[in-house]
Amino acid sequence: MAILSAKDFKSNQEVRWCPGCGDHAVLAALQRALPKVSQALNYEKERYVVVSGIGCSSRLPYYMDTYGFHSIHGRATVISTGIKVANPWLTVWQVCGDGDALAIGGNHFIHAIRRNIDINILLFNNQIYGLTKGQYSPTSKFGAITKTSPYGTVEHPFNPGSLVLGAKGTFFARSLDIELALNEEIMTAAALHDGTSVVELLTNCVIFNDGAHKELSSPELKADHTIILKDGQRMIFGKDKEKGLVYDGKKLRVVHIGEGGFTEEDILVHDSHSDNIGLQTALADMKGPDYPVALGVIRDVKDITYDDGVRDQVKEVMTKSSIHCVDDLLKSGSVWEVE
Repeated sequence: MAILSAKDFKSNQEVRWCPGCGDHAVLAALQRALPKVSQALNYEKERYVVVSGIGCSSRLPYYMDTYGFHSIHGRATVISTGIKVANPWLTVWQVCGDGDALAIGGNHFIHAIRRNIDINILLFNNQIYGLTKGQYSPTSKFGAITKTSPYGTVEHPFNPGSLVLGAKGTFFARSLDIELALNEEIMTAAALHDGTSVVELLTNCVIFNDGAHKELSSPELKADHTIILKDGQRMIFGKDKEKGLVYDGKKLRVVHIGEGGFTEEDILVHDSHSDNIGLQTALADMKGPDYPVALGVIRDVKDITYDDGVRDQVKEVMTKSSIHCVDDLLKSGSVWEVE
């Protein structure tokens, strides 16, 4: 098999996102990650298919030199499910936005996670409807001023991580659009995971919600407002790596290392492969001002997958069935000959 590069996954289409849009960086990370996936899994380029719904992020299949399917609003998960079940040989990457996936597509989203279908979902979260010109979305902050909430939203937003883990998801990760190296690492881990992987990508919409994640992406603020989780490493963060997370069995706490009797040895060690979904949910739920936002792979555990289950069930039924072709079916049951 030929060694693939990022260039092999770039189509000849002009990328038509606004200058400065965070989607550009996510696209670049995906194109860099897939050659690594191909090398790790010995995948040919023909195995990749990218599916999208409707929205700014949903243009991404046009920019990938792979098989692609641009579906309708909120229905990308349905198409992804059908593709994977019909042809398990394909590796399916689903691209969707926070409005596309979590509003009209919300029901399909949670049931794909519940079923643990082997698809990779990249959830672009800019906390706004961008393509339809700035309406608030299911992840818009409480009180957000938008075209459809001129006096501020009066509803609490979804936390995609809580939604995924609440549906007993087996893989959830989160990152920022600007974290190219981390995004490559996460996307590779998502591809290696057998089951539904959900990667929430906090992206910036420069037109309708500029700076939505500035407290996380700003060079001056990000060290104190984010924590990058790595398996086997202690959950330490801060400009001077002076803060860490401890868990008392009920809730996470932020402590200062060297104060209050806390040493580095007291700080939690991250384990995304642990089945401690309570701790992983607490990590996914963290938000400022008292807690950092967790980035990286938060949960990555094994479980049965829907597509494997369907395949195995069909094989079992076929071995026991007396019907092996259409002719057998036509001659089965109550039949008679009309002379």
